Amino acid sequence: MQNELITDATLVSNYIKGEEPALEVLIKRHKQRIYSFIYSKVLDKDIAEDIFQDTFIKVIKTLKRGKYNEEGKFLPWVMRISHNLVIDHFRRNNRMPKFSNSGDFNIFSVLSDTALDAERTLIKMQVESDVRKLIEELPADQKEVLVMRMYNDMSFKEISDKTGVSINTALGRMRYALINMRKIIDKHNIILTN
Repeated sequence: MQNELITDATLVSNYIKGEEPALEVLIKRHKQRIYSFIYSKVLDKDIAEDIFQDTFIKVIKTLKRGKYNEEGKFLPWVMRISHNLVIDHFRRNNRMPKFSNSGDFNIFSVLSDTALDAERTLIKMQVESDVRKLIEELPADQKEVLVMRMYNDMSFKEISDKTGVSINTALGRMRYALINMRKIIDKHNIILTN
């Protein structure tokens, strides 16, 4: 039977039974619609691609756990997941996330998933280690602002007072720190995922 004639529900059922290619058909079938929706909200190709991938990571995890029960409504379900991830993206980027002041930098203290299995815990530890290494590669002035903001939860006003530079300079250093971290990530092909 040709793929176009197989319903989403059948493909989902086949994937759950262990037929990995069924998921590929579903992704190809709905990629344009889901990606276009995400892009229309974030207006950035890279961010849209990241959220699209995160959407299907969540879809796979849910299907593998046997938690899917939207029989025959696969696309609306996936669109809801992507919509929630877009909202999460804006929440995270509305302002810099605050981190718990545990002394040790933990990028995942802002993620609200408490049910971590051993594999994901290991991945998170690896990524945290990667992030610490990235921070070490930054110029001293940028690293200082980033650490004060992220480790110590200081406001830009407090950073300005402590470093003796204007708030705008502190903001600029933070911005360049994030830009440079992105460049370092790209240069080393580091994949930060959770």
